[in-house]
Order: sequence, then structure tokens, then C-alpha cells
Amino acid sequence: MLTIEKIKDAQRVLREAAIDTAVIRASIPSDADIYLKTENLQRTGSFKLRGAYYKISQLSPEEKARGVIACSAGNHAQGVALAAQKNKIPAIICLPEGAPISKVEATRSYGAEICLVPGVYDDAYNRALQLQEEHGYTFIHPFDDEDVIAGQGTIGLEILHQLPDVDAIVVPVGGGGLISGVAFAVKNINPRVKVYGVQAAGAPSMANSLHDGEIETLASVSTIADGIAVKQPGHLTFELCREYVDDVITVTDDEIAAAILTLIEKQKMIAEGAGATPLAAVMAGKLPHLKGKKVCCLISGGNIDVTILSRVIQRGLLMTGRMCTLNIELLDKPGQLVAVSEIIANCGANVVGVHHEHAHAGSDVIGCSLRIDMETKDFDHIAHIRKSLEDKGFKIIE
Repeated sequence: MLTIEKIKDAQRVLREAAIDTAVIRASIPSDADIYLKTENLQRTGSFKLRGAYYKISQLSPEEKARGVIACSAGNHAQGVALAAQKNKIPAIICLPEGAPISKVEATRSYGAEICLVPGVYDDAYNRALQLQEEHGYTFIHPFDDEDVIAGQGTIGLEILHQLPDVDAIVVPVGGGGLISGVAFAVKNINPRVKVYGVQAAGAPSMANSLHDGEIETLASVSTIADGIAVKQPGHLTFELCREYVDDVITVTDDEIAAAILTLIEKQKMIAEGAGATPLAAVMAGKLPHLKGKKVCCLISGGNIDVTILSRVIQRGLLMTGRMCTLNIELLDKPGQLVAVSEIIANCGANVVGVHHEHAHAGSDVIGCSLRIDMETKDFDHIAHIRKSLEDKGFKIIE
């Protein structure tokens, strides 16, 4: 059974492998007093090292000799690979083919054998179980295991030590291992502290299961938060969440992108999609009862694929009114483009792209359209630019 003593034992064991990550105050405008638990700065770039290392430390000599196998979207893979390397035992990791290349290569760099599986996490999980049965490996589950949960629970102990007067802790949720450990540790030491979970709207398996009172399996998942794209929560984690977690809510990919951008700009910090979900929930007002409270957002990982980071940043800019595209209908005569440019310049926006084309269906036969991409300050700024153009007789095409 999971106990607070087991979590404290995990904390003792992890001193040789994991670091106590800092809790820092966020300089982010909010109704709440926001702090960030920076597990994105953990070794391997994610909290997953904690649970994986503690689980492997508890294996018998015979289990270690057989080697370990795991499945993961990426972060658990790196945690298991590093833990196996430190314990000098072989490891094979099954990852979904869509896992970010950076996570695949990082896992390989720790000496693990990689097995890429078509599909998502759950498909990799089934393949890992098949290989375990065929070869006798010891399976290291990413979330539905008491030792793994105990390892993740050490984060809860650290937060209570670093921020004794915390009112609420907001945690990303995929399969539920992280929030189960954190909530169990926190509620057993200080039951007044609220623990909230956040899932991506495109993968709400735990949120749906808790709402309906039974474990449910999603037909599919789709989110930029690949680290929490899980079709079905664990049986153990479901029961722990039902008992110890105050609520689980969801955020959209656009809200996640805005949170990633905010962390980059305000905190000079890189977070992957899953890691940014707690801040996304606070920024989007999904937890309004935290106004005036001391809130710790658990930034669970920073292993975002650099090839998609630029797209996520652009999405975040659009979501926060920092970038805007306007389509303007013009008469095809000299001076029109200059007039539009002057209005935009006078409004203080920066034009970064221009596309001009002649008459299209539905426009005046002597008309043309102008698409302008701009850097703007916020949505009020965009509204001011639109009104200034319309006041000068220009028609904006919706």
C-alpha cells in the first residue's frame, strides 16, 4: 500500500539521483500569487526520473538481472533509461512513433534500446507488455505503480517544505501518476491545501472518468501536450485521484500555447505542452476560486520538440493578440497600399507580411484584396487598428 513513509523513503533514495528543483515566484499578471515548481529543470528535463529511479531501486537482484522494459511518450523513457544506466542494468523502451525526435534521441543517449511502435502511448504500452511476456523483462509502468507514484510524491514533500503556506497546487494529469503522488503526500501532511489537476481538452481521460465515476477509455487523443496524451487513466491512480484530488479541469491547445509563450517571455523558461497546462489553467481563469491565494503551478517538464516550438510560439502570439492578420478590400488604384500602411504605422503596429492580389469572387471588378500580417500589443490594439482603417473607409473582409 502507498504510505507517507514510502514517499519519505523515496525522497531518501532519490538524493543520489534527482535534484530538489526550485520553487520560484512568477512575474506573471494574475489574480493569484503564482509560484512555479521547476521540474522542467530536473535531470532528464522532467519529473519522471523520480518515479522511475525509485521503482528500479526497489527491484530484486533477479529482476534487475532480467533487465527492464518501459513504454512512454518520451519523458518516462528518459527517466527509466537514466535509472537503468545508473544501476548498470539493460533497458528497452517502447515509444509511439510520433514521439518528438528530441525525446527519442535523448532516451537513446542514456544507453537504452529503442522500440518505436505505430500509434500513441497505449499502443506502445501493449507492445511493451508483449515483449515483457516474451523475454521476461521487468516492466516499469509510467504511472499505475505504487513505487512510481511514491517517487513522484516526493515533489509534494518538496513543495510543502519550500512553500509552507501554499494554498493550492496545480498539477498536469495524463495517466495520473504525478498528481496521485503529489496529492497523497500533500493531503496526508496538510489536508487544507487544495490539489487540482489539469488535462488537455483533446485528452481528458481522467477528467471524464472522475466526472462519470468510473474509468473510461477515449477512442482517440489529440493535443500538443504529448506527455499527457493518454487514452485511459490507471486503476490505482483513478482511485487515488478520486480520494485526494479536489478537481480535474481541462485546457485547450491554444491556452497551452499561450502559457508556453508566457513562460518564455516572462520567466525565460522552456516548458513542454504538458508542463505548461497548470499555468494555462490559471491564466485562462479555469480556477477562479484561487483569486488572492498562493498557488504553486507544477511545471512538469521542458522537453519540447524544437521543431514545433516556433509553431507553438506563433499560436501563442495569435491567442494573446500579439500577432494579427487582416484582410482588407481595396480599389485597384495608386496610393491605397500607402494609405493603409500609414494608418497601421500611426497606430503603432509593425507589418511583418503583405500579400496583394487582384479581383476575386464577390469583390468589385476593379477591386483587389490586401492581406497584412502584423505584430500588435494585444486585442485592444487590434480593435483600434481595425476601427482606424474602417473610419478611413477601408472594408475589412471577415
